Amino acid sequence: MSRLSVVDVDRCVGCQLCMFACNRRFGGGGIGRAAIRVRSVGGVERGFVVIVCRACPDPPCMKVCPTDALRLRRGRGVDLNPSKCIGCERCAEACPIGAVFWDHGLNKPNICVHCGYCVGYCPH
Repeated sequence: MSRLSVVDVDRCVGCQLCMFACNRRFGGGGIGRAAIRVRSVGGVERGFVVIVCRACPDPPCMKVCPTDALRLRRGRGVDLNPSKCIGCERCAEACPIGAVFWDHGLNKPNICVHCGYCVGYCPH
């Protein structure tokens, strides 16, 4: 599986369609279960930052999981075994770029699986 990458963040217009698409694929309406976030750093004039798992070769989120709920995925990144997750949020705290988002309804992490679904919705 190829890794998802943000090719040209300078072209991001902050429409958040990637967030809505991700949530739709994994959880329904809104953005609560999206594994990607787009944040403004000053509006259209200053641009936006896209926060998504960068598939670390030695993921800190996985290393701190006390139950081995996160496992290394072939090709980099991590996969979550939800039945092993105890909801301690250590993975979210350990991510150096803040790309492990927390689903408070499920008490589980939302981590990008690099499926590429969001890419199809980006206007650029």
